[in-house]
Amino acid sequence: MHYFNNHYFKSMVISALVAVFTGCAFNPATNRPDLVLMSEEKEMEIGREMHQKLVDSTPIYRDPVLNTYVEHVGQKIAAASDRPELDYHFTIIDSQDINAFALPGGYIYINRGLLTYLQSEAEMAAVLAHEIGHITARHAVRQKTAATGAGVASVLSVLVTGSGVVGDVANLWSTAAVKGYGRDMELEADRFGAQYMYNAGYDPQSMINVIALLKDQETFARRRARVEGKKQQTYHGVFSSHPRNDIRLQEVIEAAGDLSEGDNATRVEYYREKTEGIVYGQNSRQSDKNRYNHKRLGFSLLFPDDWEVNNQRSAIVGSAPDGSASITLKVDQRQNNQPADMTLREVYGVRALEQDEELNQYRLAGHTGRLPAAGETNPDRVAVIYYGSRQYILEGKVNKPIGDAEKLDEYDNLFMTSIRSFRPLRKSDIVKPDIKRVRYVRANDKTTFSSLARHMDIGEYAEEQLRLLNDYFPHGEPKPGEWIKIVQ
Repeated sequence: MHYFNNHYFKSMVISALVAVFTGCAFNPATNRPDLVLMSEEKEMEIGREMHQKLVDSTPIYRDPVLNTYVEHVGQKIAAASDRPELDYHFTIIDSQDINAFALPGGYIYINRGLLTYLQSEAEMAAVLAHEIGHITARHAVRQKTAATGAGVASVLSVLVTGSGVVGDVANLWSTAAVKGYGRDMELEADRFGAQYMYNAGYDPQSMINVIALLKDQETFARRRARVEGKKQQTYHGVFSSHPRNDIRLQEVIEAAGDLSEGDNATRVEYYREKTEGIVYGQNSRQSDKNRYNHKRLGFSLLFPDDWEVNNQRSAIVGSAPDGSASITLKVDQRQNNQPADMTLREVYGVRALEQDEELNQYRLAGHTGRLPAAGETNPDRVAVIYYGSRQYILEGKVNKPIGDAEKLDEYDNLFMTSIRSFRPLRKSDIVKPDIKRVRYVRANDKTTFSSLARHMDIGEYAEEQLRLLNDYFPHGEPKPGEWIKIVQ
């Protein structure tokens, strides 16, 4: 038995070493072999899988004009990169955070928040080129390989578990892909990005402008965090990697080449045209898309996305598009102060509930559970919530026979999400949120950022935000006739 285990282990070691050497592939970007534990096909497969998980769980900015614009610029740079054969995808994430990142295999993301602070197409190209540099250099794969170490046990653990580069989407936001790879890899991405910009006709010096912009954001974020006692948020890797006057950064950008004045594409006007009207700050359209608000009774309830909600005479009913399930809410006067679980058992005439639990949400008391052996007319999941002098009964029902326990659990999770969303109505539920957008106007001889800030409802740091938006932080005023950004 001991011999067998030893022999088996040696076979696994040999297999692992073969896999390692097989993973050595020449990288056209770095101009050297990559010692990686993942093929390019696997890299692309992981990228596709993680991209799908990301778009399923993250709000995407839906602006056809801006989406097409970012895609066009990104593809132009990708075609001038060291790995033009990859299938590149560019996505705008609907977030006000200042960020951009890339996943393996050609998937690149830029936040709406970062786009609002850039000043030109060349600066946007610099961000996208930097992320393309991470992909062409296979930084995600190389870092994963380095993290495993040279030990045989570590090599085997990667191969046997099939460990991916970025893991589950829940852990994505803590990975190097989002937070940064460290100074050397970030500088390498800048070197490749600057060269790709030059190849595509953009001035590589615009990368310095982006670093300066991000440094201004960092300075403001540090001041604000100190005043508010909160943790500072930073753009992935770049803040910690590059001082504004970083000599190594300037050297790699200058090495990309100098474009003649006629070939130097910054395209400030075109960028202004394409970003006119971009959402600023929180995009209220992304929250609680299917929330039902009852003004007279003063409650609010969230139904699953795409479900149809009808206010019937005796109940409010939400139904799945295919009719497979429904959630019903009924209201009645609360008779006494008995516990919620007793009320629930009395309503449905049962001695006990399955998977029952107490509810305490938004300072409201209640109880929920599943009815035992639910019949054709009985609901599957029930709940009662006390609110003032009334009791609200919620019923979740699967309307077609399902023998798959896992599928039933999926429906039950939907029911519980709605039940837990029941809360008192808020003022913001009644008043339609005002979506603020970036607009461009020309300054005159009396325009100052402090005077503009007094007329804009964008928080207590309005002047600082306007300065950041217009690359005038922390001092300076716009010149007469200059195009500047305001928020309306």
